Amino acid sequence: MMAEDKPKPSEITARTAARIAAVQALYQMDMAGTDLNDVIAEFLNERLSGDNRDEMLAGADRVFFADILRAVVRRQREIDPMIDEQLAVGWRLVRVDSILRAILRGGVAELVDRYDVPARVAISEYVNVARVFFDEEEPRVVNGVLDKIARRLRTSEFEKKPVTPSPRARPPGQPNSNPSSTP
Repeated sequence: MMAEDKPKPSEITARTAARIAAVQALYQMDMAGTDLNDVIAEFLNERLSGDNRDEMLAGADRVFFADILRAVVRRQREIDPMIDEQLAVGWRLVRVDSILRAILRGGVAELVDRYDVPARVAISEYVNVARVFFDEEEPRVVNGVLDKIARRLRTSEFEKKPVTPSPRARPPGQPNSNPSSTP
């Protein structure tokens, strides 16, 4: 994706902005060891509002942002092994780029904790978040890992639904019973 293809702040929804902010906060927590409550307070008071706010994050859904962070921290012992299982042989989550690791953790947290968000929506959103940070292979990695995990966690969302014919349709080989259509 070219730089000009990256989303503009005006094109980003409140929840997408919250996801981007959550990834940044998870990165900060991972790299600097910042406490959960401290990073939430910093983002809510400085990065998402105020004079130093990031325009891309300005409209973020603040509650959703904090929910993602809390879900990752609360369920990290469950989330990390799920991601590890989906990575290429010889790769472990600790070897993955820190931003990519934050994106995957946020995505899996939504899949395990936010059943109000359809799995396909969560996957698509985190692929788009990956595109904010990366131009190359990483969005495909996010798609592949989250899709495999979602199919295991939310099987019913991926089952094929039987197609029911419309009431006006007639089974093959049945004559048309509409009297107005007979010659």
